[in-house]
Amino acid sequence: MKLYQHFLKRCQDCFLALIAVIILSPLLIIVALLVRTQLGSPILFSQERPGLNGKIFKMYKFRSMTDQRDSQGQLLPDEVRLTLFGKKLRASSLDELPELFNIIKGDMAIVGPRPLLVQYLPLYSQEQMRRHEVRPGLTGYAQVNGRNSLTWQDKFKLDVHYVDHVSFILDWKIIFQTVLKVFQKDGINSDTSSTMEIFRGNDDEG
Repeated sequence: MKLYQHFLKRCQDCFLALIAVIILSPLLIIVALLVRTQLGSPILFSQERPGLNGKIFKMYKFRSMTDQRDSQGQLLPDEVRLTLFGKKLRASSLDELPELFNIIKGDMAIVGPRPLLVQYLPLYSQEQMRRHEVRPGLTGYAQVNGRNSLTWQDKFKLDVHYVDHVSFILDWKIIFQTVLKVFQKDGINSDTSSTMEIFRGNDDEG
């Protein structure tokens, strides 16, 4: 397991991501054009997220929301800015495709705990912080075992379980489960306030 986690997993991730980019390049171009037509520029949405050992990196996704603002210049809530096109983009998980480049760069893995917001870092317990002992993933153990129906505490328990049981077999089991969920149009990777509650710390967990 140590050999896989510390060497083979990274090689596998890079290889799979490169192959996916090559095969899906026509789809990437089509989605980029649709985003440009439906939502304008920029085509990509980027946001800082904590990665391996809590190191901050910039994660990329296809943009799925408008930049509508109120009279004070503040962005409107996600629910307002998320268009029908954006909802369909998320439901298909196509908005996640640019994360393949994060995987190639080494910021992310194919499988791992999903990268959450930087603002959550001070709110984690010591045990929950262990989710950063591995690279964050395009998909993860929590995402194929309940995703947004889970409480934050349950998600973090699944994340740490993955950290403690990283293996070739587990990764491929999660990959196959992810593919099934995508084809079932069960969006596993939604991680914004429009689809799940904000994590406010363990004291607020009911």
